[in-house]
Amino acid sequence: MATFVNQIGFRAQKTMGMLGGSPTYDELENFPTPDVTSRMFQYTQDGRLFAHVLPQCVRILHTETLLPLRELPIENAIEINFSPLGTFISTWERPIPVEDGSQNKNLRVWDLTTGEEVLALTQKGQEGWDLQYTSSESHAVRQVGQEVQVFSPGDWSRGVVDKLRIEGMKSVAVSPGPNPSIAVFIGEKKGAPASMRVYSLLTLASPPSSQKTFYKADRIVVKWNRLGTHVLFQTQTDVDKTNKSYYGESNLYMLTAAGTFDCRVTLDKEGPIHDFAWSPNSKEFFVIYGYMPAKATLFDQRVNPIHNFPMGPRNFVAFNPQGRLIAVAGFGNLSGSIDVYDRRSLNKVCLIEAPNTSWCEWSPDGRFLLTATLSPRLRVDNGIKIWHCTGALLHVFNLDDLYQTTWRPAKSDAIPELGQSLPPAPAPSASVVKTTAASPPPKAMGAYRPPGARGTATPDVYKREDEGGAAWVPSSGATTPTKQPHQPNGHTGVNGHGTRGRGHRYVPGAPTPPPVEEKEKTSRRKKANKKKDANGVETPPAVDGPVDGAAPAEVPVEVLSKLSIEPEPSRPEASPMEPMTPGGDGLDPGAKKIRSLNKKLKAIEELKEKARRGEKMEMTQLRKMEGEAEVRKELDSLMNPA
Repeated sequence: MATFVNQIGFRAQKTMGMLGGSPTYDELENFPTPDVTSRMFQYTQDGRLFAHVLPQCVRILHTETLLPLRELPIENAIEINFSPLGTFISTWERPIPVEDGSQNKNLRVWDLTTGEEVLALTQKGQEGWDLQYTSSESHAVRQVGQEVQVFSPGDWSRGVVDKLRIEGMKSVAVSPGPNPSIAVFIGEKKGAPASMRVYSLLTLASPPSSQKTFYKADRIVVKWNRLGTHVLFQTQTDVDKTNKSYYGESNLYMLTAAGTFDCRVTLDKEGPIHDFAWSPNSKEFFVIYGYMPAKATLFDQRVNPIHNFPMGPRNFVAFNPQGRLIAVAGFGNLSGSIDVYDRRSLNKVCLIEAPNTSWCEWSPDGRFLLTATLSPRLRVDNGIKIWHCTGALLHVFNLDDLYQTTWRPAKSDAIPELGQSLPPAPAPSASVVKTTAASPPPKAMGAYRPPGARGTATPDVYKREDEGGAAWVPSSGATTPTKQPHQPNGHTGVNGHGTRGRGHRYVPGAPTPPPVEEKEKTSRRKKANKKKDANGVETPPAVDGPVDGAAPAEVPVEVLSKLSIEPEPSRPEASPMEPMTPGGDGLDPGAKKIRSLNKKLKAIEELKEKARRGEKMEMTQLRKMEGEAEVRKELDSLMNPA
């Protein structure tokens, strides 16, 4: 069953007649749809109970009969959460001031059997607001400042039954599985490294069973495997000190609860870690990392790479509940493409195009994918789509405002296993035919290429790694850029940002730019020498060259006839320079004058070459060519003094 909430309340639809069977898409007729706006909903982990938030209460239903179990008398609840076995439900309200100055008890725990409130606490922040339960509900853990408090759900009246205080503690994560542990993250302080420590919940007073220290960790994301034996945690900094990313630097580590193994996960592509997930078998995990196009790698529990999947614009990964299929997708600012892979063969099953997706989830039987566009992430094109694992679109349902959607959970022992080959896709609903006819799929445009490069092959220097370009070579941790492929002599520019020498742009594979010519120098000089007349109008200065933007003047034939434009005569060889004098550039005034005259002769020869090619000449250029004799005479007097 897929359930979703919109602006007017709830609707629930049957998407499968039975687990593993052919789907149906009929709306549940006996579902008690509220007549007021509902904020959110949640199922228990076994799908037995369903709760949703109304302005005046929290209503709880049996999912099989859709009969109300009870209504909790709490107004304006913001968050709700079931305990793992569905014995308790927690509610959170926004903290409000109390007239007598006492603290507002805005976190409450309710017993679903009796409907009574069994615990009331003060919780100011919404992030991490609820208690964390063990899988058997033997313990409930809560972090309060620098202290971990442990409750016994079997007897809430006992209050805090155990506690652990650690200076600098920032977060706590409780493990699943039969042997519960807690992973405690301690931040950096006064030059001391951050650390992750694992404690057994049964012996909190004992030293940690496993720990690891590290730097570069302002925030952390912790994910336990299903058995609670291994924990992966991603560290993240707010600022990247190497100035390579606006989004900080991220690393991935692994610890075992027993302390037998710990390491940093080595990733062979530079860039951030976009997503990571454990396989349901608790023995493998999947990581998406690196600058786009990102790499996707499957690792075993000893952090050995099993398989590298094709690179692409991806930032999301999800195993289906049986661990047989893997969805690797790119959402958010990416196109919304979903690649589905078969874990057994490691081959790609299909490609699903689901643009503007903000929610993606496997069905409990692992045969269907639900994608949705939710508000307020996007306020247009809200709705859900249901896809078969082979890529076929089966159902479309559009809404004006869609806030939440999910599958109804099911017990794992009631789910049939997928066979050796994937089942065929059933027939799509009428909504798919209607949607496809109304809006045909857009034509793929591909990457933009300038007109001059269209119809030609992409040079190797511009190819990405997934297109056959050179692979990124990891450095040893130093901030100095390593030698990049396809660039002569390993030049990566200043600080590796593609500039070369004094800020000039360097394009990989391009020839070395020529030196600045005399024309460019005179153009810069004329801008600095602009003058204004008595009326405040700028007058162009007399420069040896054309004015930028001015049309070239016609050169009279009689003027050209006076010029002796002949092949370039042999230049007299310059005599050895005079002894160098200290200061300046080391040349005496005579040597400087000779150098200046040689530059003028070189410029005149270039102008004569242009005239021989029939190019139009400016009057200032013609005057410079007419003065060649005087320049040579002056140069000769300096080179051969009497």
